[in-house]
Amino acid sequence: MKITLKLFATLTEYLPPESKYTNIEALEVTEGTTVGMLIEQKHLPPKWVHLVLVNGRYIDPDKRTNQTLVEGDVLAIWPPIAGG
Repeated sequence: MKITLKLFATLTEYLPPESKYTNIEALEVTEGTTVGMLIEQKHLPPKWVHLVLVNGRYIDPDKRTNQTLVEGDVLAIWPPIAGG
């Protein structure tokens, strides 16, 4: 099934070269793939996975291992961001 992955800020380093300027990667994943599984498959450091949204809806850290992705989902992930 097809989903869209969006990574922001320092996490763009984990996208393929052709996706780094758009922050978007189209992915083919198997049915039953969870947010947590995809984070592991992309080798995203857990400490850098801060804000996670599926179709614009926030996913709590304790629910990411059970949140199953479905056809057409958009998974967006931001690292912690500091500012002043």
